Amino acid sequence: MFSDTDMGTEASQTIAAGQLRAFIERIERLEEEKKTVADDIKDVYAEAKGTGFDTKAIRTLIRLRKQDQAERDEAQTILDLYMAAMGMA
Repeated sequence: MFSDTDMGTEASQTIAAGQLRAFIERIERLEEEKKTVADDIKDVYAEAKGTGFDTKAIRTLIRLRKQDQAERDEAQTILDLYMAAMGMA
């Protein structure tokens, strides 16, 4: 027959398998939501472009708004330095 240890191991494996399945299903749902949001963002960029806005500039603005002022200042200083080194300033 089965010992208590064997039954305990089997029960914990069943619980672990259930937890794993739950994690995977949650991730799959979130991936689907992420795809939907990405599609929505793509649609907004297309709408902005159709209105005459430069989407490359919009993407740059969004990236810059995620940074704090110190990060933006540092990036601008480095860019200015590199441009000067290339004779572009």
